[in-house]
Amino acid sequence: MDTAKSDMGSDRTVVAVFGAYGHTGRFVVAELLERGHVPLLVGRDADKLRDLALAYPGLSARTASVDDAASLDRAFEGAAAVINCAGPFAATGGPVIEAALRAGIPYVDVAAEIEANADTFAQYSERARAAGVSVVPAMAFFGGLGDLLATAAMRGGDGAGGTDAEWDAADEAHVAYGLSSWHPTSGTRLAGTVSRERRAGQRVRFTGGRLDYYTDEAELPSLAWSFPEPTGTRKVLGDFTMADVVTIPSHLRVREVRNYMSVEAAEDLAAPDTAPIAVDERGRSAQTFVVDVVLRAGDERRRAVARGRDIYAVSAPLAVEAVERILSGRVRTTGVASAGAAFDAADFLRALAPHVTFEVFEVARMHEG
Repeated sequence: MDTAKSDMGSDRTVVAVFGAYGHTGRFVVAELLERGHVPLLVGRDADKLRDLALAYPGLSARTASVDDAASLDRAFEGAAAVINCAGPFAATGGPVIEAALRAGIPYVDVAAEIEANADTFAQYSERARAAGVSVVPAMAFFGGLGDLLATAAMRGGDGAGGTDAEWDAADEAHVAYGLSSWHPTSGTRLAGTVSRERRAGQRVRFTGGRLDYYTDEAELPSLAWSFPEPTGTRKVLGDFTMADVVTIPSHLRVREVRNYMSVEAAEDLAAPDTAPIAVDERGRSAQTFVVDVVLRAGDERRRAVARGRDIYAVSAPLAVEAVERILSGRVRTTGVASAGAAFDAADFLRALAPHVTFEVFEVARMHEG
């Protein structure tokens, strides 16, 4: 299927969205349009792609498969960048990155899969750097937002005045997710299944300066995490490892990265047959979140906090902001880089308003439990 329209010849920026008809993909398409760009709708399922194209008259839609490199090359022709929203990224990441490198265009994805993100750094860092192409994985709620917060804290503040001294290293980075609920998409469930299969059921953590895969039959520890007000103290599960264990230590000198997840969200995730339910005209759910990142260096601690709504919806401004900065030259490096390494973290976070609010400050303690 190729329904190319005249928009491709305009002087507006064309950004290919692979997996455009998926839950997050639709948010990305809407965000691109809102910012004045031209989304190029790309996906593997011709029927779903056709239905999406009917909802956006005038946009081009092209069917492509990760098993057919030529189809990806045709699909991305004329695009200035590509945002990969199609999981599982263990299957799509490599082929779409390869196509972006062949086209010489930036690649951004919203992958939350730990192994897929690690693969991107391991397999494409040298090639992307040599090609002068920016590849930014995990540019989403999980992996990207926590990395930006940790980087802003390490760099010394929120950029709004009163900057503290920059830290060269930290002993620990703790990233706690206070989600009011979590009704995962089918894509999230599939990605989780793929990750567990790749780990052969093992757990993973970042400790001693490296990723550590281990076997532990015990339940995840329950803790009381003291989120900033008005959230306050909530029960969380410790060692609920997310993509932050790849993104944060990819460029920050941190020996330990630990994740925590609110019990309510973890219970939702374990329940069968749940899905996000739209409650507003933008398609967002009622889910709210607070991400609390605490760094420790010796006796000093810093905290960076972000608040917002709908973890899937907020991934769209994260990914699109990244593409805009790359295309306008506001990127600190080429090759594979996480959000915090690629961009000015505090400035990036400020640009996410009103989708995300954030602050950085000193703290006296991290958590209790």
